[in-house]
Formats: sequence, C-alpha cells, structure tokens
Amino acid sequence: MKRSFLLRIGIVAILTLVFAVPAAADHDPDDGGNDGGEDSELHLTDPSAPLHALDSAGADVVSSGPFGKVVKNVALRGRGERLLTDATTDVWAHEGYAYTGTFGSPCGGEPGGGVHIWDVSNHNKVSFVGVIPSPTGSRSNDVKVASMNSGDILVHSNERCAAGGLGGFEIYNVDDPENPVFLAHVGPINELNPVSDALFGGITDVGVHNVFLFTQGSNDYVAAVSESAFDNFRVWDITDPTAPALVSAWGAEEIFDPGVGDSTEFTRVLNAALWLIDGFGDSSNRFLHDITISADGTKAYLSNWDAGLVLLDISDPSDPQLVSVALDLAGSLDGEVNSHAAWPSEDGSIVVETEEDFDAWQESAPPGNLTLDSPIPGDPTIPGTAISTLSGNDFESNQTGNIGTVDGSSVSVASGPLAGNSYAAIELATASGSPTFATTGPLTGELVWIGQACAADPILNAGAFDPGDIAVVRRGVCFFEEKAATAASIGASAVIISNNVVGETPWSGVRIWDYSDPSNPVLASTFNTECSASPTLLPSCSAFGTYSVHNVIVESTGNKTYAYLSWYWDGMVILDVTDPYNPVETGRFFDSSPEFLAENGGNPHDFWGVYKITNAPWIYGSDRNGGLYIFKEQGSGSGK
Repeated sequence: MKRSFLLRIGIVAILTLVFAVPAAADHDPDDGGNDGGEDSELHLTDPSAPLHALDSAGADVVSSGPFGKVVKNVALRGRGERLLTDATTDVWAHEGYAYTGTFGSPCGGEPGGGVHIWDVSNHNKVSFVGVIPSPTGSRSNDVKVASMNSGDILVHSNERCAAGGLGGFEIYNVDDPENPVFLAHVGPINELNPVSDALFGGITDVGVHNVFLFTQGSNDYVAAVSESAFDNFRVWDITDPTAPALVSAWGAEEIFDPGVGDSTEFTRVLNAALWLIDGFGDSSNRFLHDITISADGTKAYLSNWDAGLVLLDISDPSDPQLVSVALDLAGSLDGEVNSHAAWPSEDGSIVVETEEDFDAWQESAPPGNLTLDSPIPGDPTIPGTAISTLSGNDFESNQTGNIGTVDGSSVSVASGPLAGNSYAAIELATASGSPTFATTGPLTGELVWIGQACAADPILNAGAFDPGDIAVVRRGVCFFEEKAATAASIGASAVIISNNVVGETPWSGVRIWDYSDPSNPVLASTFNTECSASPTLLPSCSAFGTYSVHNVIVESTGNKTYAYLSWYWDGMVILDVTDPYNPVETGRFFDSSPEFLAENGGNPHDFWGVYKITNAPWIYGSDRNGGLYIFKEQGSGSGK
C-alpha cells in the first residue's frame, strides 16, 4: 500500500508558507471572470434565469451541432418533482428506487437537506419516499447504491454548506429503502503528508466530492474523492460497513514525481504542490474530480482535471498502480482540459470523458453568481444588475443620452444612441432588507456611464447625471458594494455593472478515447453540441445558459455502445460511440416550451446527473431545478 495507516507520527508544521490559491468569491474585487458551476472550489454556481428559445430549427430537431441534425428518440415517462432552484445534484438507481443528492440549499440540518429517495417501481408514476438527512452543515452532493456482500449499501458524500459541517461520507444499509439504517460515518479526512499539509495551511476534515462502490470477491470497498491537496483518491474496505478501514491513498502528484506522496523533503513536496495548481487555462489545477471503477473492480478511471484522465490498476486495492494518463490538448476546444467525469465501455476498449467548463462566452454573456454584499459596513441602498463586457463596451462608447429601463434580467434602451437595443442582465443578489428589482419594480431613466466608480475614482459625466438616473459602471478594483455606494451618492436609482473580461472561448464537450491499448490511450474523436462548440453566443442559444457537458454513463448492448450524457442546458443526450472515431448523436431531451417553464416555476432544465438501467431502455436524469426525470429510450429516428 502507498501509505501505512497503522501508525501516524505527528509532525509539527515546519513552515508557515500558505498557497493563496485564488477562490472565486461572489463579491471579490475584480477577478474578471464569468462566474458560473458546481461547487466553491473547482467550479462556480451557474446562473438560472428564464430560458431563451432553443432548438429553433423545428419541433422535431433537437441538435444542429457538428454531427448533423437528429430526431428525438427520448420520451419522458416519469418525474419526481422538486421545484427548488439549483437544489438537486446527482442521481443513482437500484432495485426499483432512485436516489438524488442535494446542493447547498437546503443545507444539512434544514428540512429537505440530504438524499431524496423515490419509488420508481412504476416508471410512469414516481412517488417520493423520504430523505436521508445530511449531517448538519453538510450537503450530500453524490450518492451511490450497490448490492454488496453485506447487503444493499448506500454511500453519500459530505461537503460543507454551513459552518461546522462535516467532511467525509456516510454509509447506510438500504435493504429496505423506505427504512434506511445508518451504519457509519467516515471522517475526518485529513491531509496525510505533513509537508503538503503545512504548505496548504493545514487541511483537516475535508469534503468528499464523489464516491464509488465496488466489490472484489468477498471484500467490499468504497473509493472516494477527498478534497485534500495530496492523495485525492482514497479507498476504504467496507466489508464490515460498520467499521470502514482505509487501505490506500494515491494522488496525481505521483504522475509528476513518483513517490513524492511519502516524501517529507520540503523542496520535493513543494515542487509537486506547485505542479498541482499550475495546469491549463483559467481553472488550472490538477486535483481529482470524479472516479469510475470497472465492473470487475480492478480498474479505476480518475478524472483528474488538468492532470487528465488517469487509469489505475487496483487489482490490489491497497496498492494502486499507474497504468496510463490520457491527455491531449487537441481534445479541448479552448485548451482547458478539465477532466470532469469518465466511463468505460464493458470491455474497456472505449472510454468517454467529459470536460466541464464555466469560462465560456465571457465577453457576450453577463456574469452570474454575483452579490452586492461585501465586508464594507452597511447594506446597499439601490439594486444592481450585471451585463456582459460587450454590452458594457456599447455604453462606454455612448456614455450619455440613452433613456432606458432596467428590471434585473434586462436593460432596454428606448431612445438615444443605443435606441432599440436590449441587453441580457443578471441581478446581483443582496443581503436581507437591501433593495431588489422585485421591490422597486422596473426603473427608467437616463443610463449614464460613470466609469469604474470606486471611491477614489472620478465620476465621469457627473454633469449629465440627474437624480433617479441609472449608473453604468465598469467592473474592477473595488467591491461591487463600493460601486453601488458611489452611484447612490450621486442620486442613482440603480447600478449596472458591466463585466471587464477580454476574449471569448467555447464551452466544453466530450472526448472519446480508444483504449485498445490501456497503457497508451489514443484520442479517437470529440463531440460538441452547437451551443457548446461556438466560441461566441449564438442566436439559438441563451445568454443565461450553461452549455458545458457534465456526467456520463456508457453501456454496451449487443454490438452497440452508447454514451448517456447530462449536458446542463443542452439536455439529456445520447451518443452512439460504437465507432469511437465517429460518434453519432441518436437522441436528446430538452423541453423549452412555455408550458413547461410555467409548470417548472419559470426555471429551465439544468441537467446534472445521469443513470442508465442496464439492458433496459430506462434513463434517469437529475435536473438541478426540477428534480428527478425518467426517460424511455426509443428507436433511433422515432420522433414520437
């Protein structure tokens, strides 16, 4: 085994160097980013807003991407409704029951926080069973269920969503899914190497982002993604699920320097740590995100973000061995890599990998997940909204004379140099009691460009500004609340903050690997949708949308191999990857009808998770805004 867990000698921290890895704070002084993902460490929360028209080519056509138009062959059959924005995460199913996780709200300890259980024995009539509550202050992002030697076992991850929340994961017996039995809490999960622990400032009781259950003979195991610096991949023996025992740990630092995980040599560990946070593109870390274990329990596929797709031999779970790394920048439209999730075909000859990205369309789409609140004392006294860089450029080039209306989701110009233009916007969240457009209603006035609007900056066009006008400012340098306070000081009724990034990139897609030789994987092809492939916002795509691919499951049926993908705003997608060098889209589901939006609380689909019932036509999807969906896969080309 890579680590000895029989004895751990405490070592006093030998240094005080702490890496200041930039976090994407909602209200930080200018970070220039397009805030939008999945958690507070590797991804940012993407916005949810009214859906613009998609699939405009016709009712039957759901894709006009680079692989041609295809006809729907995915039919909605059942639904477990959960109308709570950004609330539902992953999905798994087992023996007539489905399980969905929850995001940060409601947090553990609050009603509804935890793993939701659904009776899906009748696919057309889903019924809610109950909730396995997350520990107080933690969310259950991921959930897996499997039949193991000790019975039907459920494991769910813990990530903090409030102060005092636990890391690690929970183990339950679900032989009777309507009466889960708690078996064990695994944690705290700490940094194992004393030098890397000191370098990163001390890492204790960290969260677990994803888990996977597997069996080898009479032994049962759970593999977990620990949100540590080193040793992200960890394996516990849960043959006795009430007494889990850690058997091994491995991290991508071993790719950089084999053996460094056991080293206490400062310079050696430092160099590996620097490598882990110096990947490709904007989100440039090499930390593990997800794991899939082969059906026989001997191979682990690690989606290791910018370290690539890592294959480990875990025939001996106590001693993982590196087999290969699949990494080819040609497979990423924007060079980000961002290996997010992967799944092998039954024989392991094909592996489908997804790349998650939230840095697309930064110039043309308004930045999301922003708040006016900051450490500055006091609450904002006016509402605020955000627009894109290109929209801001229009106002900077035409600084006065534009009369328009802002309502939080749009900025419309009725007269002046920009008359007739309407700009997508996303309202900035504020603390309780602060004004919002919901309380003020739409506001109309002259839209006046006043510059950067930090306290030390001159106010541009002050002579043209009248009380009640609307201030348009550029993002940068100071907190948004400071900009709002500056605008309020001259009598503005609202503030519009324009983004300040330069450069456009596409979203992310799918990489399909030929693993005929597992020691030397070859990038066979890539697949992108029309929206995900475009480097700029298209009329058929929404400025508010998230077009990154997310999770995947691969299934071989007869002589065919299919990939089932949850693709956020592009819906649930099916690819025929039988020929990995020529993937073909065979189906997709996405309902953008006004009727659906009305019954879904005004929120669009935002598909996060996918599960496929083996050798059956049933597909499960988890929609962050809508809960559980059950689809029936129909024959290719059947539009009804």
